[in-house]
Amino acid sequence: MAGDDLEPGAPTPVPPAAGRSRLADLAAYAGVSEATVSRVLNDRPGVAAGTRQAVITALDVLGYDRPSKLQRSSAGLVGLVVPELTNPVFPVFAQQIETPLAAAGYTPVLCTQTPGGVHEDEYVRMLLDRGVSAIVFVSGQHADTRAGIERYTRLRERGLPIVLVNGWREGIDASFISHDDVTAMHLAVRHLRELGHERIGFATGPERYVPVQRRIEGFTAAMADLPGDPADLVATTIFTLEGGGAAARMLVERGATAIVCGSDVMALGAIRAARQLGLSVPEDLSVVGSDDATFMGFVDPPLTTIRMDVDGMAEAAVAAVLEEVGGGTGEHREYLFEPELILRRSTGVRQAAGATV
Repeated sequence: MAGDDLEPGAPTPVPPAAGRSRLADLAAYAGVSEATVSRVLNDRPGVAAGTRQAVITALDVLGYDRPSKLQRSSAGLVGLVVPELTNPVFPVFAQQIETPLAAAGYTPVLCTQTPGGVHEDEYVRMLLDRGVSAIVFVSGQHADTRAGIERYTRLRERGLPIVLVNGWREGIDASFISHDDVTAMHLAVRHLRELGHERIGFATGPERYVPVQRRIEGFTAAMADLPGDPADLVATTIFTLEGGGAAARMLVERGATAIVCGSDVMALGAIRAARQLGLSVPEDLSVVGSDDATFMGFVDPPLTTIRMDVDGMAEAAVAAVLEEVGGGTGEHREYLFEPELILRRSTGVRQAAGATV
């Protein structure tokens, strides 16, 4: 009822107390009467929308099962294929895509690939067997230039809506959502050059991936007017702590006083390797990460990084897939999302002596 709406000055919700009934717990948490809770649980009219939602939230927070009348019926399954969850940026992508899908009534089905585990193609077969309404691919085989695109064209031929995140490939009739990798490298290199660095290295993963190719392109362009060949300062390894460490050692040997890394995980590996070489970050070696994954502001030193707009990209991916599932015919093209330079303490002014070994 209107009189039970949560208004300014309403009692502050309190946690459940031992020995109280479920109605009392929910009423206390939602700040409404037990009678109102009863009406919501029995799906009866006469309760304002805000109050109804407050009671449903209380059910979830306090761990009570929703009555069957309040359980949302699924509008269908939507597959979400991600490469792995060890890189912290991918769990964030998964959460930011799953949440709005669930809010729209769809049931997200998370498929995580691991080395030697279930391959993307196997996941797709399983998803098709379960009658999914659409599939969102994050950094999947579409990002690998050695992988064929037939797996995606076949899905489009059968009319299945798909959205591909990070990794544009010509010949696939779908929406692509991408981080602007070229601009990201310009931001990182410009920042380091403003600090006086000229021997700037780039540590990244395998060159067969579209985002890596674009970042090398951006790095090369940003370094073009400096002495030497920028290619000599590119080290391609793997997107892991160990890969970042190996790349950092190679680049320091080549005289780099600063390193841009293809992921935050690689950047942490580069910092660890620098310390093993007896170098301080940022006094002897400046390090820039990529993605701005969770907790990068709390490592030692806090990591300067290029933030990927995961929230915006996830929102766009969901909007694109839901529009097509709903019968829309949105324009199939690549949508680029701007990066942002996040300044922390892993980068500093180049010291006169530089970083040498």
